[in-house]
Amino acid sequence: MANIRDIAKLTGYSVTTISRVINNHPYVAEDKRQKVLQVMAELDYKPNRTAQNLSKGRTRNVGVIVPFVDHPFYNQLLKGIMRAAFAHQYKITLLPTNYDKKLEKSYLEELAAKSFDGLIVTTRANHMDVFLPYLKKNNIVFCEASGLKEISYVAIDLAKSLKESILYLKEQGVRRLGLTLGRSKRISGNSILTIEQSQKYFPNFSADNIFWDCIHAEDGIQAAEFFKEQAVDGIITNGDEVAAMILAQYPSDAQPLVIGRENLLVSQLLHFSTVDHQLKQCGKAAFQLFYDEKKAQITIPHQLIIR
Repeated sequence: MANIRDIAKLTGYSVTTISRVINNHPYVAEDKRQKVLQVMAELDYKPNRTAQNLSKGRTRNVGVIVPFVDHPFYNQLLKGIMRAAFAHQYKITLLPTNYDKKLEKSYLEELAAKSFDGLIVTTRANHMDVFLPYLKKNNIVFCEASGLKEISYVAIDLAKSLKESILYLKEQGVRRLGLTLGRSKRISGNSILTIEQSQKYFPNFSADNIFWDCIHAEDGIQAAEFFKEQAVDGIITNGDEVAAMILAQYPSDAQPLVIGRENLLVSQLLHFSTVDHQLKQCGKAAFQLFYDEKKAQITIPHQLIIR
């Protein structure tokens, strides 16, 4: 396999000149550059970009911690992250945790070993205290709000969007509010916030009307049966696909008022209300914070779309 010394010998130029051409250094005469490139092509020489990046202390690779990828919320975030990363010629390594604390911690150790230039954390399995020691020497951006000054994040204002959704249903005459929430084991901060907002702005809200472990679209089938038994007439869901599946289980003239989440195509086609948290923009902004290595705390505006 050819190396830069072989190219230097065949071109008659120094190893330094060859290295400058490979690394796109501007101060190389064009005739020399073209001759070097010609010999590289003849030898089918491919620079070892991994070694080059490591020598510069960069991998041009960012790790993205997600619980799982087959969910619209994280899928939308990832789309924004990937578009921004590709625009800056960065690779993305997906690091799914399924909320496994030990696995998540192992990703932090990989970061410390410089396997990535940094991490974007879409959601955490571990307490923030676990992340703090790694923040001292590593570039980590979160997609969840935090009250800690040393944390950089881009987040949605879930409390505000929930308030708007709940008050809208209340104004429409809803009497029995239902919720679909995610994991019932190790309840997430978002689920806790959703319950708190429901109790705050809907005095008659009962925790008995929560359908737990509702993550995928098909979970909406059981959720609908649950809400029918509970005589719920208004539902705030944790996703448009779940909302669509719930509505499909009701006769068209007996459907509860339902609010989905993230303004996916299905909510437009079936014409039901939803909240657009601008997750692609959130992902894009998170990558930009990572890329710029800035300390900032950004909240992305949302829109309650009434249909």
